[in-house]
Amino acid sequence: LIEESVRSTLEQYFKDLHGAEPRGVHEMMIATVERPLLEVVMRHAQGNQSRAAEWLGINRNTLRRKLLEHKLID
Repeated sequence: LIEESVRSTLEQYFKDLHGAEPRGVHEMMIATVERPLLEVVMRHAQGNQSRAAEWLGINRNTLRRKLLEHKLID
């Protein structure tokens, strides 16, 4: 379901370019997806960073850095 949603959104993105060359698509997609991913996982983990990091398969320090980058924690 998520994969198909991403696929259709990217197809629309390329159509909207009307032949223009895309730039930085990977970085754009990661930046677009990462914040809502962190928000939802943190909410379901009830703010527990260790649990959220485990669910995400990343180091807790990496999670903390990403939360700070996205201004989701102080």
